[in-house]
Amino acid sequence: MVRIGVVGDYQPTNETHLATTAAVQHAAANANAEAEITWIGTEELDAGDGLAVLLSFDALIIAPGSPYRSLNGALAAIEHARSRGVPLLGTCGGFQHVVLEYARNVVGFRDAQHAEYDPYASTLFITPLSCSLAGQTMTVHLVDNTIASRAYGRTTVTERYYCNFGLNPAYLDTIVQAGLTVSGTDSNDEPRILELPSHPFFVATLFVPQTSSTPAAPHPLLAALVEAARARGATKPRAG
Repeated sequence: MVRIGVVGDYQPTNETHLATTAAVQHAAANANAEAEITWIGTEELDAGDGLAVLLSFDALIIAPGSPYRSLNGALAAIEHARSRGVPLLGTCGGFQHVVLEYARNVVGFRDAQHAEYDPYASTLFITPLSCSLAGQTMTVHLVDNTIASRAYGRTTVTERYYCNFGLNPAYLDTIVQAGLTVSGTDSNDEPRILELPSHPFFVATLFVPQTSSTPAAPHPLLAALVEAARARGATKPRAG
């Protein structure tokens, strides 16, 4: 049994939310594993000892669908995974919040902000894309010998986007120098996948891989996440 926590404010009519649950099921079935998938609202993680709920999970997904009801709740979940070696996949809004958490807690920009929450903030690490990617399917070029390229088994893939916000180019060098790696770019060399090479599995994609997963062909990144979750679950004690 692998226990996957999906951090996000679930909406039953949101295509990407439905796809997220299904994609984990596809990957688990393909690996002959049973998956327990639990959605966790961001407000729950920003209340009392809400983070305690995360201790039982073998991996986390930071789902699309921002702005989240609680920015702090989403960031706390990301910090939990990053600092404790918990496998994590953040997609679309998840990518954006991975950048924000890293900027605040690793790089040291405690006032780092996301333009979707505060467009007039002085330190915007996440800003509107020069051209919206929502509804587009585009080529992503992967860097060799990265978590992403090993998961895909190739260096060029095609993925679908839903987002209007991305990493502010002015801060790209800042986060790379601080340890995040750009492992996937678009045809204009703009970052589309980030990862933390020192972590067992910590990957953020601006696209939404879940939506292209099928029972017959689970998405490689979800398959890799499930395998990382299995590895963690086999070595850690269960809470409760």
